[in-house]
Amino acid sequence: MDDCIFCKIAEKKIPSKFIYEDKTTMAFLDINPGAPGHALIIPKKHYETIFEMPESEVSDLFRTTVKVAKAIDKIIGPDGVNIFQNNKTAAGQLVNHAHVHIFPRFHGDGIDFKWRRVVLDDDDLDNIARKIRVGME
Repeated sequence: MDDCIFCKIAEKKIPSKFIYEDKTTMAFLDINPGAPGHALIIPKKHYETIFEMPESEVSDLFRTTVKVAKAIDKIIGPDGVNIFQNNKTAAGQLVNHAHVHIFPRFHGDGIDFKWRRVVLDDDDLDNIARKIRVGME
């Protein structure tokens, strides 16, 4: 996609703080990091969200994610690591190119990923689970 910053990074038209690359994926440091070592993993091919990606490329994306996360854990030495992937703006996706965040965490870093709990009873949960199962057929 012509105006996608991640496509331009994948095509090496703009520089990045490169970490890793293979046939289908690329990893680089986030230019607006939330922590030292905050990295992004992208598919080289443009997909707006993970929903458009073929399963094989999703596998490649997460294989690279694990490889880079292990290196970050070893080299940066965080107390923990969040790995997350946002789809669409309501979920916090800011760049419309599928990507995974590797976010090193440190005790006392002040970052809070807590959410408000939604109260659902067993009937609600059963109904939602059934609808999702049917939707996967």
